[in-house]
Amino acid sequence: MNRNTNKLAVALLAFLFSGPARADNATVGQPAPDFKATTLDGKSLSLADFKGQVLVINFWATWCAPCKAELPLLEAYYHARGAYGLRVIAIATEYSLPPEKLKPIAEHLTLSMIRHFDGNYRVLGGMPTNYVIDRAGIVRYAKADAFNLDSLNALLVPLLNEPATAPSRP
Repeated sequence: MNRNTNKLAVALLAFLFSGPARADNATVGQPAPDFKATTLDGKSLSLADFKGQVLVINFWATWCAPCKAELPLLEAYYHARGAYGLRVIAIATEYSLPPEKLKPIAEHLTLSMIRHFDGNYRVLGGMPTNYVIDRAGIVRYAKADAFNLDSLNALLVPLLNEPATAPSRP
């Protein structure tokens, strides 16, 4: 390759790898990327199943102490706010227990425990990691931190108070 070709190749590589995160990654303020999930009981889910609802996607692990405190809180919050359009899916990471050992935990929960998850959501440098998607399908929260009741209320109550569908214009 000649010198100009080398410069062009380097410039192209720099352009391809220097921009913002890919558009299909879950990014706050952007439309939520689709996903495919399978619950422990074999039900298939995707983002479309949660249209018009507020969705919490929770990545957790059985070895994670903050996760062990947060999961029962998410379950209780789901019970209290589910009628208002809140949905929660909990995804145990691959470093957690195998699905057959998670089933006894899932039997005590009504939120959806996920066996397999495929989508552009990831653990963000720590456990637990939570994503919140609003009724319009926009990622409103993405952070590695455990929720407490105050942080859940501050984030979710305004989102749950938004109308399920935008009013149509005349």
